[in-house]
Amino acid sequence: MSSSPWVSHFGLSCTPFGKSIAPKDLFCRQGQEEAIARINFCIVENALGVVTGDVGVGKTVAIRAVVSALDKTRHQVIYIANPAFGTRGIYITIVRALGGNPKFLKAELMAQTSDLLATEANERHRKVVLIVDEAHLLEPAQLEELRLLTNSEMDYSSPFAGILIGQPTLNRQLRLGMFAALDQRIATRFSIPPMNLEESTNYLVHHIKLAGRDEPLFANDAIARLHRISNGLPRALNNAATAAMMAGAAEKKDLIDDACAKKAAAELTRD
Repeated sequence: MSSSPWVSHFGLSCTPFGKSIAPKDLFCRQGQEEAIARINFCIVENALGVVTGDVGVGKTVAIRAVVSALDKTRHQVIYIANPAFGTRGIYITIVRALGGNPKFLKAELMAQTSDLLATEANERHRKVVLIVDEAHLLEPAQLEELRLLTNSEMDYSSPFAGILIGQPTLNRQLRLGMFAALDQRIATRFSIPPMNLEESTNYLVHHIKLAGRDEPLFANDAIARLHRISNGLPRALNNAATAAMMAGAAEKKDLIDDACAKKAAAELTRD
């Protein structure tokens, strides 16, 4: 497969900051490692957990790493990318994922969901892992439905492991008095921090190596500037580094220097 001229200019085999990186090759830093540990705890304990962080900090990357390592014969992962589909949508998604044909009436749909969750655990011996991404978009009624779903066997156990992934506003929402019952059910919560300068440096080196280049590509001052303009957020750093590389290739440079980083900053902050 052919690559872009700027990719070839630096001796790379592919675009270093694309989305198609295999889970095993993802850069994992301390913040993500802790998020992964918290998520795995929830899965083992059939508990409810919350992972938050700013846009582009790597929340979904942590989920990808966890899911890729799960034994598919023992786990049934139900991933909701966007929960903006009302209260019925949660039940319908679970029922369909577990092989059922959703009932029309709400009461029957709720009972059907509970029955299928119980069947998955007791007969198929598989643990259901419900992951709700963009969970800060959940409506109050949806959060209440999630609480009801976790209430099983007189509150003795939960029929699934639940992971809510969202922006920092999710934590503030859950701590409102009206969600106290759900908030008390959350076994663990963690906010993924942005990368520090050392992590940003290692991140860039890691991705360049994945793309087939072992020699340094970014000068230290360029890395420092790219880190600052991205605020340590991996997704923003991807965009900034790509823009700097394009600028460097256009000027036939072998090393991405601070001048390239300045051009990237100007491009990304342009109105």
